[in-house]
Amino acid sequence: MIIGLVGRNASGKTTVADYLKAKGFYYYSLSDVLRDEAQRLGVFPTRDNLIKIGNELRKKFGAGILSTLTLEKMKGDRNYIVDSIRNPEEARLLKMHGAHLFFIDADIQKRFERLRERGREGDPKTFDEFLRVEQKEESGTSETDQQLDATVKLADLRISNDSTVEDLQKRVDTALGSLSSNFERPD
Repeated sequence: MIIGLVGRNASGKTTVADYLKAKGFYYYSLSDVLRDEAQRLGVFPTRDNLIKIGNELRKKFGAGILSTLTLEKMKGDRNYIVDSIRNPEEARLLKMHGAHLFFIDADIQKRFERLRERGREGDPKTFDEFLRVEQKEESGTSETDQQLDATVKLADLRISNDSTVEDLQKRVDTALGSLSSNFERPD
């Protein structure tokens, strides 16, 4: 099984990924491909730089390149969680390989508070900067840009992260249960 996570910055994707890793899922982040490329280029991995690198890779190798590189690492007998899906072609390619996309959603103010609490290097420091980066990610101007709005529309399930971590985990379990009940079991 492959579960893909799509959502806006600080919506709880990493929390969901960590929970699924604890359940035995193997983890991949499309952003790790970008961080590796930033390191290779000697570029500091700020969010803006990673967006730029991602857009350039998609222009050069096709809109689904990050998914392609990630899928090449997978083995068929394992469960995977794939994080940081921000382009519709990345989502489509994963879905063609059987992935189920979960849209992790949360209120914008909660997301900014979480972002400030986590203190990740390169994260926006002000709410205005947060909004600017968010706009850049939501709807790119070409098919190879980040297009989070269009990617979210391809999600199979929406999971609201507006409460506690425990509530989020229960919602993830419910979502996984709904997937399991759709599979045929041999007699």
